Amino acid sequence: MWGTGAVVLLVFIFTGLLLITGGGPGTSACAAVAANPQGAAERSAVAGYQGDQLVNAALIMNAGATLGVNVHGQTIAVMTAMGESTLRNIEYGDLAGPDSRGLFQQRDTWGTLAQRMNPTQAASFFFERLLRVSNWETMTPTAAAHAVQINADPNHYTKYFNGAEAVVTALTTGDAACAAGIGGDARALAAGLVVKIDAGNITGLSPDHLREIRWIADGETKENCGIDTRILQVITIATNTFGSVGISDINRACTGQVLGSGLTSPHSANGGGHAVDFYSFDRMPTTGADANALKLLKALSPVLPAGSGTGQSQCRADAGVTLDLSMTQFSDYCNHVHIAVDPYNTDPLKLGT
Repeated sequence: MWGTGAVVLLVFIFTGLLLITGGGPGTSACAAVAANPQGAAERSAVAGYQGDQLVNAALIMNAGATLGVNVHGQTIAVMTAMGESTLRNIEYGDLAGPDSRGLFQQRDTWGTLAQRMNPTQAASFFFERLLRVSNWETMTPTAAAHAVQINADPNHYTKYFNGAEAVVTALTTGDAACAAGIGGDARALAAGLVVKIDAGNITGLSPDHLREIRWIADGETKENCGIDTRILQVITIATNTFGSVGISDINRACTGQVLGSGLTSPHSANGGGHAVDFYSFDRMPTTGADANALKLLKALSPVLPAGSGTGQSQCRADAGVTLDLSMTQFSDYCNHVHIAVDPYNTDPLKLGT
C-alpha cells in the first residue's frame, strides 16, 4: 500500500504533466492549419491545387489534428483525397462505386450522404479507420491508404504523395497551443519528458543524451551535463507537436564530443546543453526540410528569444523551401534539425499562459 508521500508525489507529477502537455486527447498533434481553413482559398496554387481544393485539404488536416493524428497521417489523408476526388467534394460516384460520394469517395456503408459530403466528417471517418490499421505509420503511404480505401490498385495513390507533401507543408502553421502553458521549472519539465522517454515517445542514439534529462528530473547535478531550461521547453514543444521524437544530441560537454562546430557550439559552450538535435519526428527520419521539420520550425519561431538559431538552411534551399523565421538559419547536415538558444543570453522563451 502506498504511503502518503508517494501519493503526493504522484499527484505532483501528474499535475505537472497536465501543465506541460495540456492534457486530454489529441494534444500530441497540434492543429495543423490556421483556425480559419477558408483562408486557404486565398493562397497561390500549390502543386496544381488551389481555391476550394486547398480549403478541403485544410479541413482534412484539421480533422486529423483534432483526432491526434500526426503530420504524416494528415499527409496520407490529403494524398488519398487527391487520388479519389482531386480534393473536390464531388456529388457522384463511378461504375465501381455508384454510391461513392465526397472527398474520399466513401460508399453508403461509411455513413449518411450528409456525413460523407461533409469534408470534416468524411476526413474523420478516414482517420478513424486509418488509426485501426496495425503499423500504418511504418507502411508506405499508398499501402496505408489502400488499407483504408481498399482501392482496386494498391499503388494508386503513390503518384499523389509528393503533391500532398507540398500542400501540407504550405498549409502547416505553428500553433500557439503547442507552446502555450509550458512552465519554466526545469525539474518539472524534465520529469514530464522522462515519462515520455519511458513510454518510448522520446528515443535517443549513442552517446546517450537522454540520461541528461533523467538526471535533472531526479534532482542530480552533474558537472557540464546540465540542459538549458529553454531547451527543455523546446523539447516539450516538440513532443506536444508530434507523437514521438528522436534526439541525437544535447550537451556535448557531458559526453566529450567535439564535432565540426567545435567547442563554440551551443551544444558545448558555457557548460553546454544550449541546443538540441532532432533526428526524427513521428518515427520518420527528418531532412530538415520535410513537412515535420517545417511544422516544428514554424511553431518555434514566434517563441524563441533573440539570438536563437537553427541549422539545415541549405537542405531547405535545395528542396525549394523558403522560411521566414525569427531565428538565424545556417548550413548543417541534412539528417537532423538543430535548434539552439544563445548560451550567453538568458532571455526566456516567449510563451503564452
